[in-house]
Amino acid sequence: MPETILVVEDEPSLQETLAYNLKKEGYTVEAVGDGMVALESARRLKPDLIVLDLMLPGIDGFEVCRILRKEMNTPVLMLTARDDEIDRVVGLEVGADDYLTKPFSMRELMARVKAQLRRARLIREELWKLSAETPQEKISFDNLVINQTRREVILNEGPLKLKPKEYELLLFLAEHRGQMLSRGFILERVWGWDYIGDSRTVDVHVRWLRQKIEADPGKPERIITVRGGGYRFEG
Repeated sequence: MPETILVVEDEPSLQETLAYNLKKEGYTVEAVGDGMVALESARRLKPDLIVLDLMLPGIDGFEVCRILRKEMNTPVLMLTARDDEIDRVVGLEVGADDYLTKPFSMRELMARVKAQLRRARLIREELWKLSAETPQEKISFDNLVINQTRREVILNEGPLKLKPKEYELLLFLAEHRGQMLSRGFILERVWGWDYIGDSRTVDVHVRWLRQKIEADPGKPERIITVRGGGYRFEG
């Protein structure tokens, strides 16, 4: 069954080009040009991937992404016309999985689309395998418990709400407790060797995790920054 992609782009010519090329690759595509309509379409379609423009009429791509991330884990590839680091960081902070600056080549877009869809398939397969297992494998650090079978984290005896990539990062760090892990190594192992991004992605997700699992995020005791190296998880 073809994977479904929702294209959210208000520029008619680019919207048509994106839809045409994605359909040519065998994907089922729905294209819209408005933020509010995008929300309605995403809720109805439950797409496998959302290609989301930043500048939209109604509500912008940041807000669309922020709202959808609370409702679903669908990968979001954000498009921006501004090559601004702040835009990219904010995009990641509201839940985008990747970003692409205009103008871009259709070849690069397709590479990123395929990478995001491949990663989503791997996560679904992992979840299926975990759900088929009966033993509950847990990693415990005082008041922090990672339940791998249930794919959940407990902090102070209560469930901790984590985004999928936050969970994967925490689990990876926990499995390598006490080891200094470089940003590049973390990026390759958690996001995949084919991820088209940079180490700032790791920094953003570490900051999110610290806000959720550290008693004082400004003075972290679980996830330690190793100057000139990367990060070390102390538990």
